[in-house]
Amino acid sequence: MKRRVLFVCTANSARSLMAEALLKHMAGDRFEVASAGTEPAGPHPMALQVLKESGIEVDGLHSKSLADLQEEEWDYVITLCEKAANECGSVCPSAQQIAWDFPDPVPSNRHATFALTLKELKERIGLFTLVHQKETGMKPMDYKPADVFRALGEELRLAMLMLIRDQKKLCVNELTAALDAPQPKISRHLATLREAGLLETERRGQWVFYYLHPQLPPWVLRVLDETAESNPGLTQREKAALLAMPDRPGIRLV
Repeated sequence: MKRRVLFVCTANSARSLMAEALLKHMAGDRFEVASAGTEPAGPHPMALQVLKESGIEVDGLHSKSLADLQEEEWDYVITLCEKAANECGSVCPSAQQIAWDFPDPVPSNRHATFALTLKELKERIGLFTLVHQKETGMKPMDYKPADVFRALGEELRLAMLMLIRDQKKLCVNELTAALDAPQPKISRHLATLREAGLLETERRGQWVFYYLHPQLPPWVLRVLDETAESNPGLTQREKAALLAMPDRPGIRLV
């Protein structure tokens, strides 16, 4: 049975809403997730923007009042600010109460601040899912550095992974065009990346799209981020070929 998680902050416009979307994206097969606010104010456009830029589904996300959800049964109630923590003592007393304290990005109204909040939430939620796996006896994915670096050590696989990181989701046809490599070779390397736990797949109609595994540990994500930031020209030619591709299947995901 799925565990039920409720994220709470004051306005349910940014932090808790982003946390709801992240946990659904990262481990929606294991949790039922909702979010609410003590004083709901509506989704902040920049919160939705950074979620979409990260390839995270935002359809159906909306601000909800804590009063409408507090009578339900929850396994975890996670507050994201001190104000919410002080006001949520009576919410489902049987639930495990967890207090996180993230600065509100709304007052800054800056894209970089919202992006940083999303990154920090993603790291915290990644740790939460790992702890939950251990508590419930579920076996977490074991990311051994030697296996990860072995998968990244082949030039074509590294380029594929960096392209997928940049574009969020790509199918075999798109990777074949971008990397100018035969389809069987691309598929073989994708299988290696999947076996290493670096990629996951999603079928949309006739297409199978590859994306970064939602349970990648923070240290792997940092390796990918720093590789991209320190080597801006690493996949420049491949990106150009991808963008020049007519009738890209991935465009239909938008």
